[in-house]
Amino acid sequence: MKILLATLHAKYVHASLALPSLAAACNGIGGAEIVIREFTVNEPHADLLGRLVAEEADLAAFSCYIWNIEATLRLIADLKQVLPRTIIVLGGPEVSYGAFELMERHREVDYIVRGEGEATFRELVEHLAGTGGTEDAWQWVAAEIPGLVCREGDGIVATAERAPLADLDVIPSPFTAGLADLDKPLVYYETARGCPFSCAFCLSSLEKGVRSYSRQRIEADLGLLMARRVKTVKLVDRTFNYDAERANAIWEYILDQNRESRFHFEIAADLLTEANLSLLARVPAGMFRFEIGVQSGEEETLARVARRSDLDRLFANVRRLVNETAVTIHLDLVAGLPHEDFAGFLRSLRSLLDAAPHHIQVEPLKVLKGSAMRRIAQEEGYRYSASPPYTILRTPWLDFREIVRIEGIARCLDLYYNSGRFGATLAVLASATSPARLFDACAAYREARPPEGTSLAALFEGFWDFIRDSWTGEDLERLREALCFDYCRADYPVAGRLPRFFPEGSETAGRRGKPATIADLARKHGIAGDCRVRVHRHRFSRDFRVHQEVPRATELQFVYISTPGRGLEVRILEDDGGTATEQ
Repeated sequence: MKILLATLHAKYVHASLALPSLAAACNGIGGAEIVIREFTVNEPHADLLGRLVAEEADLAAFSCYIWNIEATLRLIADLKQVLPRTIIVLGGPEVSYGAFELMERHREVDYIVRGEGEATFRELVEHLAGTGGTEDAWQWVAAEIPGLVCREGDGIVATAERAPLADLDVIPSPFTAGLADLDKPLVYYETARGCPFSCAFCLSSLEKGVRSYSRQRIEADLGLLMARRVKTVKLVDRTFNYDAERANAIWEYILDQNRESRFHFEIAADLLTEANLSLLARVPAGMFRFEIGVQSGEEETLARVARRSDLDRLFANVRRLVNETAVTIHLDLVAGLPHEDFAGFLRSLRSLLDAAPHHIQVEPLKVLKGSAMRRIAQEEGYRYSASPPYTILRTPWLDFREIVRIEGIARCLDLYYNSGRFGATLAVLASATSPARLFDACAAYREARPPEGTSLAALFEGFWDFIRDSWTGEDLERLREALCFDYCRADYPVAGRLPRFFPEGSETAGRRGKPATIADLARKHGIAGDCRVRVHRHRFSRDFRVHQEVPRATELQFVYISTPGRGLEVRILEDDGGTATEQ
C-alpha cells in the first residue's frame, strides 16, 4: 500500500513538521510505503497534479491550512478524476472544524482526521492496510478509531473525539528517523503542544493546558538540528516561556551547543523573569528572535477576547530586551478586535512604536473556523470574508476603508520600519510628529498615488515625495540629509544616477581593484581578500550616526565592500580615516 503525504506551503523556504511526524508515527506498519512530497501554492496547478498522479498512491493525505485549502481542494478533485480508487484523507486546522459541510460539498474526500493526527492516522492506515484492498474496505472504517469523519454508505459519520496524547514522547521523532527536510532554510520544531491562554481569536485556545516533550527528547532533537547546522529553527510552541525555568533550561542548552543556527520563539514578554532576562543578556546577536503578541494596547479589547496580559510589565520587559540584550524583537498587533476603533488602533500602534522593537507586524483580524471569535463576531455583528483566510471586512468599530488603511499602514511599516533602511529618517520624523500618525499619513499618501518602482532608489524616492509634500523649511532639509545618510548606508550611490534628493556634486570613487587611496583604506581597516571596494563621500551638517543626531558638520566616507559569497558590507569612516563604526 503506497501512502502519499503532501502539502502546499506558502513559500518554498518552509518545511513541513506535520507530514514527517505522521510518517514517523506510521513507521513499522507492514506493507505500507510512505513518501512525503512538499510543494508551494505558487506552482502551476497542472504541474502539481501531474506530480501527484505520477506517485500512483493508494492513499493520498493532505495537510490543510488557511493558505492552501482552496488550492488543495482543487487538486484533490482532479486527482480523484484521474485516480478514482485513490483514498483521499485530509487533516490540519482548516478541516478539523466544519468537516461535515466540507465532505458534503467535496465528494472526493474520503476521510478527515480531526485535531491531533498521529495516533488517528496510524490506526487508519493500519486498518486500511489490513483490509486487503477490497472496494468495500476502502469506503468504511471501524467505529472504534476515534478522531475521524468518514463516509458510511451514502452518509457521513463522525467517530468519537480522541483525547490528546498524555505523553508526547510516544510520537517517534521525525528528525532522528531522517524524515524531515533539514536542507530548507527554515525548519519547524515543537517542544510542547497547547497554550496556557484562552484567546478567542486563536485555535490554540481550544486545547486546555500545555503538554511538553521530555527534556531528553527536546535536547536530542535540538542537538541533531544544531549538529546539522540548520539555518533557522522556528519553534511553533504558542507560548514557549509558559514555564520560565523550563525555558531557561532549553535556552541554556542551545547556548552551550549552538554554533551556526538561529532560533525563532513565540513568547509572552510579561512572563519573563529576572533569571530569564539575565540569561538572555548572554545570547549573541542574531541567534535568537522573539515574536511577542501584544495584539492590542486597549484593556477592554483584550478582556473581550479573554486575552490575559499585563501590558505594563510586557512593555517594560520589551524595552529591557531591546536595551539589554541582542535578541531580535518582533511585536504583533491584531487590528479589528472588539471595542477598538481606528483611533484606538493608532494608540495601540503607538505603544508598540514607543517600545522600539526591531520589527512590528500588523494584520487585520482573521475569524478562524472553530475559534471562539466566530461566536463573538456573530454577537457583535462582524462581517468577514467567507473564504480563507476569513479576514474581517467590517466591524462595529471599523469600516471597510479604515481596514484598508490599516493594511496600508502595515505595508508602510514593512517598507520603512521593518526594513531597517530608514533609521535616521524615522528618528528625525519621530521628533516632529507622532510615529503612529506618521505611518497613517504615509499610508494615506500612498493610497492616492500609483505604486512606485521596485528598485531601492525608487523606494527611497517615493518616501522623499511623501516627505517633501508634508514638511517644509529647516525640517525638510534635516529630513533630506537624514534620507541621504540612510541611502548611503543601504547601497552605493552610483555617480550620474543618484536619487533626486541628493545634492549636486556628491562625490563617488572606486573600481575593481584598489587605487592608492582605497588601498590605504583597505590596509588601515582590515579590508582584505578578493573584494571590490568603492567609496562615497558626503558632507552633513549633523552627525546621524547616533540616535539623537548631533548638530556638528561632519564629512563621512562610506566604504562599500563587496565580497563573493558575503554580499555588501558598509563601513562609515570619518574624513580623516577615523575608526569605522558598526553597521
